[in-house]
Amino acid sequence: MVLVEGGTFEMGTDDVEKSDYYVHVLEPSEPLHSVTLSSFYIGKYPVMQKEWQAVMGNNPSKNKGDNLPVGNVSWFDVVEYCNKLSEKEGLTPAYTINEEDVTCDWSANGYRLPTEAEWEYAARGGKESKGYDYSGSNNVDDVAWHQRNSDMKTHDVGTKDPNELGIYDMSGNVFEWCWDRYEAEYYSESPESDPNGPDNGAGRVIRGGSCYNTYVDCLVVYRSSESEYYRHNSELGFRVVRTM
Repeated sequence: MVLVEGGTFEMGTDDVEKSDYYVHVLEPSEPLHSVTLSSFYIGKYPVMQKEWQAVMGNNPSKNKGDNLPVGNVSWFDVVEYCNKLSEKEGLTPAYTINEEDVTCDWSANGYRLPTEAEWEYAARGGKESKGYDYSGSNNVDDVAWHQRNSDMKTHDVGTKDPNELGIYDMSGNVFEWCWDRYEAEYYSESPESDPNGPDNGAGRVIRGGSCYNTYVDCLVVYRSSESEYYRHNSELGFRVVRTM
């Protein structure tokens, strides 16, 4: 886990005029807005298959490898993982799970998913941010496994350069589940301090791009979503967070 010291940053973007393609995919990332976050801990890497196996007793990933990011896991799967990992380590679980109704105790010391704001702040490098387009560089190949360099498969975590905080793979390799429900216009009305998403929305936010996606999808501002039930064999994983 890496400590991300709290602070205020500019989330999202107002820069969507580079091309028609940028406009199309980045409109949900507008407007640029100020967000203040409390300190938190975040996984140095996305959760690996060996870590999932140790907690859940199985490996659902199609592309197998101990140090590959776990894949083929739904949002519901990963909140269950967070609770089981917390219990295994004697921590207070963050989630109360009643079938499809999942609530979060933000004061609990157990593992949870990052909020979308926490994810972007960490990807940008927190207080050490140098304003890169990708997590740790303006050159996507330095930090990300993406469509043009991955052979369309995941790679062992930590094999590209880290970002300013020493966090790996926040651009590329696998998309990562966040806590927040997805609502395209939420940015225009989101709280300024520790936002955790709208009450309603179409599925859950995913961030970061993957080995199957273009360099644009690996931008730190790119937003997308999937149904909580969605699983993909190797392009969608997650990393964990703990409240400080």
